[in-house]
Amino acid sequence: MRVFTPHDVAESTGSKYLGVLVASKYARELNSLPRDLKPIGEEEKLTTRSLDALISGQIEFRLVGRRRVGE
Repeated sequence: MRVFTPHDVAESTGSKYLGVLVASKYARELNSLPRDLKPIGEEEKLTTRSLDALISGQIEFRLVGRRRVGE
């Protein structure tokens, strides 16, 4: 099991909270893939894989402002 510190996550995103949000969104995307498209032999949990991808710079993301209701 790998350990990711808040400092590691904050270095790649600027905020540990934003890093956790991005990694969790990516883990949900990995979970939605069909079983035959998931890499074979990858026994790591999805959260570990997503945090590792985030810290290594494999995930590209951008912030989008909220749309206000009624505008």
